[in-house]
Amino acid sequence: MPMPTDANIHGDVFGGWIMSQVDIAGAIPATRRAQGRVATISVNAFTFKQPVFVGDLLSFYTEIIKTGRTSITVSVEVYAERKRLQLETVKVTEATLTYVATDDERRSRPLPPL
Repeated sequence: MPMPTDANIHGDVFGGWIMSQVDIAGAIPATRRAQGRVATISVNAFTFKQPVFVGDLLSFYTEIIKTGRTSITVSVEVYAERKRLQLETVKVTEATLTYVATDDERRSRPLPPL
């Protein structure tokens, strides 16, 4: 849930804050698939569909959509529950990010077999 420090004076949440949360959410399935450290190498697409406001409850849904020898591409969708007169849920953001599996020296490494 974004707080007042994550927004401008009008209560609109900064896009950079949302991007940061999307990157964290996308890294979770990537880390699991890589069975270790990953690094974000590309933001392939990022669309803000609706504004996010202070007090919205955000939910992040991820799906691995592609893997390569060292890379993992993840789709992230973000929904906001708005608490007004009636509970309203709206899709606010969708993004596609690519991560690369890295070793302890932060060099790319092959993904382990499934």
